[in-house]
Amino acid sequence: MCGRYVSSSTADDIAKYFDADAVSEQAIDQSPNFNTAPTNDVFVVFVDGDTRRLDTFHWGLVPRWAKDLKIGNKLINARAETVAEKPAFRSAFKRRRCILPVDGFYEWAKPEIADEKKQPYFIHRPDNEPYAFAGLWEEWKGSLGDASAEDAEEVTVRSVTIITGSPNEKMSEIHHRMPVMLPPDAWSEWLDPELQDSERLGKFLVPAEKELITFHKVSTEVNNVRNKGEQLTEPLE
Repeated sequence: MCGRYVSSSTADDIAKYFDADAVSEQAIDQSPNFNTAPTNDVFVVFVDGDTRRLDTFHWGLVPRWAKDLKIGNKLINARAETVAEKPAFRSAFKRRRCILPVDGFYEWAKPEIADEKKQPYFIHRPDNEPYAFAGLWEEWKGSLGDASAEDAEEVTVRSVTIITGSPNEKMSEIHHRMPVMLPPDAWSEWLDPELQDSERLGKFLVPAEKELITFHKVSTEVNNVRNKGEQLTEPLE
């Protein structure tokens, strides 16, 4: 599971890094967040028509057929092993794939001694470049609140989920899952909505090279989603 991460790069830097041709106003206005959590609006790189775009979507995928937005709270991750078959993800896996730019993420290791709290770790690239997490996006249209009410608000919500899979050798030291990380030579195919071959797409859903992973213990201050500062990533003394 991937449930918290760091989003500290600016929209301009992300657009340059991922060759995005268009950047939304919402993305430009996005503030750094060192404790990004589900239900937050997060950076997403995706293709719309012939244009590679950078925008912000709601983290927690809401399928088009959902009755309301609540289901998104349970769909923050999609398992690589079943993403092509699960009703909540299979349509997006074929046509609406995306990349989530991530500057590092947190994971909690099980304690070695019973009754002790889980230890949070900050995981990032040794070269401090961003990760390209494999994701899926959806567009949901519906009403907020009682759809039959006269003042019911009709909204359109774009949402996203992160694909997770087996860990590489390094990541397995602290956790049994990790986000799928896409290398630059996979970005174009992954984002291409015309590519709908599940077998071909499945070849991208593999553990990243262990050289892309380094980590250190951090304070349990990160456990509280209200804490957002850069100090959360500092090594625990």
